Amino acid sequence: MTKRTLLPDVVEQYVSEITTRETDVQRRLRAETATLPLARMQIGPDQGALLALLVRLIGARRALEIGAFTGYSALAVAAALPADGKLITCDVSKEWTAIARRYWQEAGLSGRIELRLGPALDTLAALLREVGEGSFDFAFIDADKESNDAYYETCLRLMRPGGLIAIDNALRHGAVTDLTAKDAETEVIRALNLKVRDDQRVDSCLLTVGDGVLLARKR
Repeated sequence: MTKRTLLPDVVEQYVSEITTRETDVQRRLRAETATLPLARMQIGPDQGALLALLVRLIGARRALEIGAFTGYSALAVAAALPADGKLITCDVSKEWTAIARRYWQEAGLSGRIELRLGPALDTLAALLREVGEGSFDFAFIDADKESNDAYYETCLRLMRPGGLIAIDNALRHGAVTDLTAKDAETEVIRALNLKVRDDQRVDSCLLTVGDGVLLARKR
């Protein structure tokens, strides 16, 4: 199993068993994705449960996702939306999202999920033109880390007051605490963590779920 958390394996397994209620479709998608070369990019069931809970807590109807991969997080978010809700998810890979589409269809959620293939910043810019600022309730950012700041800023414009942004991999497997780690992705994650902490436009919290989930609620 791909290591995706700072927790000991036995504790991670316990958390997954206690805190999640996976559907059969979710379990099978997770199992198929685990066989792929980039399986480490998949979120765990505990994080899927967290996203679904957050969506329900804020009564979200319109959601954004930056980085679909094979579709597990989209399944979690879309299932938590009301029947007339909509998730717009962005990705650049036809290969990975072909897997996602199969499972979305099987789960009966294709009608709630709109996949836009192409650079996410282009999609976000198009949404600003199409529906305008303040049009979304929830966003999950889990794509190329070097663009995280731009994703955050654009998603913040698209969120309504009280809307919530969740940013994945905020701990980068603990590298954010290693001052010798100077690679570009770690530096970007560190900088955004500090920026969100001090950002007077939001209320924020860094959770140690999975590889770290940074939450920012728009004021």
